Amino acid sequence: MPRAPKLASFPAIRGALKFYQICSIITGTMLLLLVAEMIVKYGLHYELFLGGSGGFLWFAPVVETASGLESTGDGFNLSLGILVAHGWFYVVYLVSCFRVWSLMRWNLGRLAMLAAGGIVPLLSFFMEARVARDVKSYLAQREADELHSRAEHSSLTQAIPTENKR
Repeated sequence: MPRAPKLASFPAIRGALKFYQICSIITGTMLLLLVAEMIVKYGLHYELFLGGSGGFLWFAPVVETASGLESTGDGFNLSLGILVAHGWFYVVYLVSCFRVWSLMRWNLGRLAMLAAGGIVPLLSFFMEARVARDVKSYLAQREADELHSRAEHSSLTQAIPTENKR
């Protein structure tokens, strides 16, 4: 059975959870853009470009060559930009997953599920909601239990006469 998080780490857990939630939404959105980009590139044989000869935002055809698919567009390749951005956001997302996982002292399987959120489309949105709900309810329950435990064991509380003890 894993050890419970320390009460002193609760502020750090709240901060890590907020960072995880932001990273999860960004990574999930970037993954959906990446999936759409791959469908357009490999299914429809087009890539999205910013600027260049086609205007502000335009699709350029992708042609099959001996070395693979090659773009015919000029300007900034947004399709490639989405790919690179998702890759880097996924690294930041993994850091946020590891931080929440280590502070909450969860098992290794939970870390694997968190990491899968940046690979499986839409999973990061579901994981973000579930992790936020689990962590917030755990912290609230532990804090309530600790407050109740301290009140029961307080010498001041036991020294005050109540109506039943008079």
